[in-house]
Amino acid sequence: MATEITNDSDLTLLKAGDEILFSGAAYTARDAAHKRFIEAADAGLPLPVDMRNAAIYYAGPTPARAGEIIGSCGPTTSARMDDYTPRLLDMGLKIMIGKGKRSDAVTEAIRRNKAVYLIAVGGAAALIKSRIVACEEVAYPDLGCEAVRRLVFDKLPLLVAIDTRGACILR
Repeated sequence: MATEITNDSDLTLLKAGDEILFSGAAYTARDAAHKRFIEAADAGLPLPVDMRNAAIYYAGPTPARAGEIIGSCGPTTSARMDDYTPRLLDMGLKIMIGKGKRSDAVTEAIRRNKAVYLIAVGGAAALIKSRIVACEEVAYPDLGCEAVRRLVFDKLPLLVAIDTRGACILR
């Protein structure tokens, strides 16, 4: 039976391998947005989203058709964000959703910051899209499908890949 979690859940209760249902807000962000987050932080500027207790979904959704909330919205390879992720975790990022392995530096930053890395099934964009109940563009519209969006999920099925202790199912 899957555990239901939200952005406010006690993540320390999760263990690598747990099946979960995530309901709540997550920001889409891929490598171009991550680069801009770090550039803003380096320049002493505020980020366009508050990283404290935030969730990031590594995705670049396609445009929505008429009457739809969002287009196809499958996960992208998380390792592409590994150079930026430890810094964002140190800023308060708590939940990352994507697919694939993470670097040792990311795993250590997850452990240090009591965060989690959740994996979605690649190729399940239709299922994921069906769990998105709201979508709003919030930053970097010039990036097109890679713009930062705030998505609201309702019971998105995921798997805990790396838990708050750094235990990992992907090794």
